Amino acid sequence: MGDPKKSRKTWERPGHPWIKERLAEEMELVGQYGLRNKRELWKAQTILRTIRTRARALLSLPEADRVARERTLVKKLYDVGLIESDKATIDDILGLTVRNVLERRLQTIVYKKGLAKTIYEARQLIAHGHIAIAGRRVKSPGKLVARAEEGLISYAPTSPYYVKQVSGSSV
Repeated sequence: MGDPKKSRKTWERPGHPWIKERLAEEMELVGQYGLRNKRELWKAQTILRTIRTRARALLSLPEADRVARERTLVKKLYDVGLIESDKATIDDILGLTVRNVLERRLQTIVYKKGLAKTIYEARQLIAHGHIAIAGRRVKSPGKLVARAEEGLISYAPTSPYYVKQVSGSSV
């Protein structure tokens, strides 16, 4: 933990700002995943970039060291939910895309679970405090949800939506 007064950027902007294909792809992802701005997309890309850098660094290690560290990295990524199998290899890690990271955001999972009708409504429900993980209210739509927390996502007990869920009527 660092000094709270010395915060660091959690994202890097693209190297070249005006590549038409990249801009079009970014706008598609922003719309598809209901992101507020491109900075949220750049955060996901930075997370992916650090994971891929760690995986490439493993390739340069001797075989004995690499196997142990590879298992650790694979277990961490499996627990976060970015890879499907805990028997994955470095090739699977290097094959991750930014969509894999965006699929693990709380906003996307709330929408996919059917707690919200649209991806934008999911963002609003989270921001207004209607969504909880294991009974604890979460107000960050960009939170990466671990595999263990995924089943614990529901409406907050103090939310009016919770009453509708308990009484049996749909949202």
